[in-house]
Amino acid sequence: MTPAATWRRCLPLALALVMAGCQTQSVREVDGGATGELGSPTAQAGPADVYIELAGAYLRQGQLTEALRNARKAVIVDAKNANAHYVLGLVQQRLGQFDLADEAYRKAIAVDPRNPEALNAYGSFLCDRGRYDDADSYFRQALQNPLYQSPWMALHNAGWCRQRAGDAGAAETDFRAALRTNPEFAPSLLSMGELSFDKGVFLSARAYLQRFAEVAPATAESLWLGVRTERQLGDATQAARYAQALRLQFPDSEQARYLQTIE
Repeated sequence: MTPAATWRRCLPLALALVMAGCQTQSVREVDGGATGELGSPTAQAGPADVYIELAGAYLRQGQLTEALRNARKAVIVDAKNANAHYVLGLVQQRLGQFDLADEAYRKAIAVDPRNPEALNAYGSFLCDRGRYDDADSYFRQALQNPLYQSPWMALHNAGWCRQRAGDAGAAETDFRAALRTNPEFAPSLLSMGELSFDKGVFLSARAYLQRFAEVAPATAESLWLGVRTERQLGDATQAARYAQALRLQFPDSEQARYLQTIE
């Protein structure tokens, strides 16, 4: 698996964690300047909310035992709170308890069939399990909610899933749609850069990388793409800058090891 493929595989869960108030490593994580909140925008505050917030906070810190404990409390306090089931699913997915996570996501959607974050998270979960068509259906359902505050997330995840299924053209359509709703969404900018590179449109790849750099810190993936893009464009100086940054900032990354094979 290539470094970029590894990053793409982890991204949907990362996006889901952002919506739970959690941050992950790569695209600081905006995930790309994302401001989506946990739960349905129309949800009313309830007695389970404090436990939901605590579960999200612990999940952000990687304290999975405490995250699970609070997520379970949220469900006990209010079994009709879709967000309680949703955050429980996130924690269980992070723990590798996939059957339990599947059940929790389904319960969240049964309680609130229009909850876009739960629909998006379940779609990402299904995509990660290789159920691409089913996943796409949930992404599209999330996008049907006009109150969805961060539709670019579901659009990006849909694109990522289509790309994983081998349909680069459909993936590009979704990534472009994500950028129309949020032109500064870093994951989609980087994905479009990678797609452009794969198509041999290197000037476009450079442009997307430049836009990415304006809204998010460099990642091992973006720097590695920069090295390859500038080498294709014949700019040895810029390629060397990217390479130096990759070695200094991410010396232990898989991308840095790949760099050694071309130098």
